Amino acid sequence: MKKLLNNKLVQQILKFGVVGGTAFLIDYGIFTILSQFLSVHYLIASVISFSVSVIYNYILSIKWVFDVTKKQTSKEFIIFIILSVIGLGLNSLILYVCVDLIHIHELIGKIIATAIVMVYNFITRKIFIEK
Repeated sequence: MKKLLNNKLVQQILKFGVVGGTAFLIDYGIFTILSQFLSVHYLIASVISFSVSVIYNYILSIKWVFDVTKKQTSKEFIIFIILSVIGLGLNSLILYVCVDLIHIHELIGKIIATAIVMVYNFITRKIFIEK
């Protein structure tokens, strides 16, 4: 068990889980407040909450999760933005399918969308940001 916990990839996955978990709480919290208490349309609320959590996630991912030893270049930041926009599109599409097509409550749909996009985020950031 100790050897497994010392594995670099396992440590990264655990750190990504912590960052992702707290980013989810930010995303879901803002989404809930906007959609349930302030009556903002669920897709608009999702775009806002997702965007705030992506900024938080980016900062912590670069500083703590992934091995980014050199200074971030503008090219890498643009790649991150592109990956995030794709993630936002996936999140919105999955949420729309859950809510409008399958008729799942938007709070449950948000959890489903976030879980799927979390996997996408880890894989794409590992490939394109950490290299």
